[in-house]
Amino acid sequence: MIPRYSRPEMTVIWEPQTRFRIWFEIEAYACDALAEIGVIPRESAKAIWDKADFVTFDVARIDEIERVTKHDVIAFLTHLAEFIGAESRFVHQGMTSSDVLDTCLAVQLSRAADLLIADVDALLSALKTRAHEHKYTPTIGRSHGIHAEPTTFGLKLAQAYAEFTRARERLVEARREISTCAISGAVGTFANIDPRVEDYVAHKMGLTVEPISTQVIPRDRHAAFFATLAVVASSVERLAIEIRHLQRTEVLEAEEFFSAGQKGSSAMPHKRNPVLTENLTGLARLVRGMAIPAMENVALWHERDISHSSVERMIGPDATVTLDFALARLTNVIENLVVYPENMRKNLEKLGGLIHSQRVLLALTQKGVSREDAYAMVQRNAMPVWRGEGDFRTLLGQDKDVSAKLSPAELDALFDLSYHFKHVDTIFARVFGQA
Repeated sequence: MIPRYSRPEMTVIWEPQTRFRIWFEIEAYACDALAEIGVIPRESAKAIWDKADFVTFDVARIDEIERVTKHDVIAFLTHLAEFIGAESRFVHQGMTSSDVLDTCLAVQLSRAADLLIADVDALLSALKTRAHEHKYTPTIGRSHGIHAEPTTFGLKLAQAYAEFTRARERLVEARREISTCAISGAVGTFANIDPRVEDYVAHKMGLTVEPISTQVIPRDRHAAFFATLAVVASSVERLAIEIRHLQRTEVLEAEEFFSAGQKGSSAMPHKRNPVLTENLTGLARLVRGMAIPAMENVALWHERDISHSSVERMIGPDATVTLDFALARLTNVIENLVVYPENMRKNLEKLGGLIHSQRVLLALTQKGVSREDAYAMVQRNAMPVWRGEGDFRTLLGQDKDVSAKLSPAELDALFDLSYHFKHVDTIFARVFGQA
C-alpha cells in the first residue's frame, strides 16, 4: 500500500485509527448487550461510551504497550483502560482476541467492498456511454491476433460492460459472504459469553451472525472474497490489454489520452506510450497474487491458529487499495480514450476483402457446392491476396468455378460491410436492456 497507487477513501479504512475505533465499538456494543442481559451494570456500559466515544486513540502509546505485551489487542485494551478507568474491568468480558480482530476485519472488508462496488458502477457508466457512442463504428475483429471478420467498437465495449456487470454481482455476493460477526469466546463455544451479545454486536456493526465459529471466522469466506477481487482484476487486465494492442503503432485504432506537457520517453520525444494500461496490467498481477495466500489460510489448525494473521494484515489493505485504484484508473482511461474510426476503416480494408471469405463460402454452399469444395475454392483465391498478389473480389470473379455459381451482383453483395452489423441492436438490448 503505497501512496502512488492509493486513494484516500479506501486507505482510511485500513489506518490504525480506524481499526482501533472499530475495536472500541465492538467492545462497547458488547458491553451494552451484557448490560441488557444483566451481566454488567448499565451505568458502567454507559460510562464506557461516555469516556471513550470521542477519543482519538494514541497509536504510538498502543505500539509502546505492545512492545511489552507482544499482543495487539491487550495493548489496545490497556490503553483503553487508561482513560475509561474502573469500568474497564467490564470490557472484553468473556471475549477472545479473535472476536475483536475477525469482526473488525469483516467490517473493514465490507466497507472496502462498498467502495469497490461504487468503483465498478462508475466504470460501467463510462463503458455504457462510450459503447453507445461507437455502437456502429466498424472495426476489425481479431482471433489469434489475426484479422477475422468485422465487428464494431461499440460491441467491444459492450462486451466489457457485460463482464464488469458480472464483476459487480460477484462483489455484492463477496461482500455478503464476508460480512459476518463472531463474538463467541474461546474456541467458539459461548461458554463465557451469551450468544445474544453476538446478535447485538452483529446488528450494530451491520453484519450477520457467523453460524458457527471455532474462535475464528472460517477462512473460506475470506478466500472467496480475495478470489473475487482477483477475478475482477483479471477483467481489468483484459480490457487494459485490448487497449494496449489497439494503441500499437501498426494498429492505432484507439489510444490513451495524451495530456498537454506529458512525456512518453526520456530519450525519444515522439513516443506516446500506453503507460496507464500497462500499469493496470501490473496492478492486476498484484491483486491476483493475493488470492493464493488467502486460499492457503483456509486450513488452520484445529479451532484456530494465527498463521493467517500476517497474511491478512498485508493482503487486506493491499488488495482492496490496489483494486480500488485500478478500477478508478481504468474508468479514467475509458472516459478519455481517443478513438480513430478512420484507422479502423483502413485496417478493415488492409486485407483486400478477405474479411468477407466466410460469406462467400456460405453462399457457395447455398448454391449446392459441398462445404469441402467451397472451402477449397475460396481458399485458393484468398492465399494470393495474403501474399499481396491481387484483390479478393477480383480473383473470385476470375475463378471459373466461383463465377459459375455466383453472379457478379451476387459477389458484390457478399462484400457489403453492413451485413455484419444487422444484429448489433439485439446484442445491445441483451447487454444494456431495451432503450
